Amino acid sequence: MTSIFRRERNSVTDLKIHLICVTKYRQSVFTGESIDLIEKSFREVAEKMNFQVLDFNGEENYIHALIEYPPKLSISQIVNALKGVSSRKYGQAGYKKPHKEALWSPSYFAISVGGAPLEILKEYIKNQENPS
Repeated sequence: MTSIFRRERNSVTDLKIHLICVTKYRQSVFTGESIDLIEKSFREVAEKMNFQVLDFNGEENYIHALIEYPPKLSISQIVNALKGVSSRKYGQAGYKKPHKEALWSPSYFAISVGGAPLEILKEYIKNQENPS
């Protein structure tokens, strides 16, 4: 994956996460059509909040998203917005939620992606010269 840096007034960043969200009680409720609706709502939220959904896919009870985001946003802010909007739009479209008004489990998995492996970064830092 080629890195394209996000350039802002006071920073240059390349922040990406792999996000996995599961349905409440891991119930299988998604169809191809409803996953498309979730993806569309994720992309709308991303546009409004100035981050990008680089890739998206899902199965019957979870979704995967690759997200690039600015340093001013926290992962929890992003996830809360994505889950809130997608759950509301899912219900408005007439789909049945797995548990009363909840589409998503309150938990999620996020891991940073991209960049050099940790061992290479550690070696680079170790080999920096000390100023005289």
